[in-house]
Amino acid sequence: MPYVMVQIPKTPAPGAPAPRSVPTSADVARLAGVSRATVSYVLNNTSAVRISEPTRRRVHEAAKELGYVPHAAARSLRAGHSRLVLMPAPTIPVGRLYGQFINELQWALSRLDYTVVQHGSVGLHGDEAARAWAELRPVAVLVPGAGLGPKGVAVLKRSGARAVVTLGPETVDGAHALLMDHEVVGHRAGRHLYERGRRRIGVVVPEETGLEAFSQPRLAGVRAALRGTDATVTDLPLAYTEEAGARLAARWRELGLDAVFAYNDEYAMLLMRALLDQGIDVPGETAVIGADDLMLGRLLRPRLSTVRLELPSGRDLAELVDRAVRNPAAAPETHKVLEATVVHRESS
Repeated sequence: MPYVMVQIPKTPAPGAPAPRSVPTSADVARLAGVSRATVSYVLNNTSAVRISEPTRRRVHEAAKELGYVPHAAARSLRAGHSRLVLMPAPTIPVGRLYGQFINELQWALSRLDYTVVQHGSVGLHGDEAARAWAELRPVAVLVPGAGLGPKGVAVLKRSGARAVVTLGPETVDGAHALLMDHEVVGHRAGRHLYERGRRRIGVVVPEETGLEAFSQPRLAGVRAALRGTDATVTDLPLAYTEEAGARLAARWRELGLDAVFAYNDEYAMLLMRALLDQGIDVPGETAVIGADDLMLGRLLRPRLSTVRLELPSGRDLAELVDRAVRNPAAAPETHKVLEATVVHRESS
């Protein structure tokens, strides 16, 4: 007996709403009473064509009512490149200062009609990471920290990236560079402690993986500041736990230190609390200084001395990206962007 295959169409459940079609620019144009070209000019913020404010308002209201948003891929095809700025997500803990910088950068780039996307690339490094970023076809890539090399820059540019910007301690061939030399942070802290009369200075070196790019230059900066003086420098590996802080504080008097640069304010607060619990007077017996100038440091007693850092303006970096996108053949720019100033308070 022959078998006959019959396909039974699925019927929607009783009362289920029919699927809605995706709204198009033609729908927006009909509702707003304008042409599709006008919709495109308004929603893409085109400045070359003058559109009256009432017309702009009608287009935006129609798009909002319909739930319409421009198609990024189609816009990229028309422009010849995307408006996507990719920023690899940091693989190490970042603090309030860096978070504020990223927020300002995203705001500034959005004002220039770019979209910032953070890309999670855990486990990928160097050229391998660059290939993963290139798959998204960004118009620009902002790379925090070290790891990207000239080959990775070339991969990104071949994929259509018009601007590659690195934020780190050194330049990379083919990329714009914002040089962030953390040695100056340690140098400022070391000079401050020496000028306060301290001669046996400890430097906290965090044991968290990934922080070496910051902690080692800061340690080197303290050593450079005290080179040729009668002061000594002792590096102090420390995990960010109460137990580790307590263990270090328990042997503090054996170490014979009279000051410590604690890498940053968070480690400084951890260690200072442990020292005070151990009965070690701050600053009488040991001076303490951190870095970053967090508000919590001002709430401590004694108030925490710190090195205040000034990162580049997000607006300035956005303008650098825009210049590079508009003129990809221009020579790479290099800017030193990290400033450091000591804020003296009671702990030192």
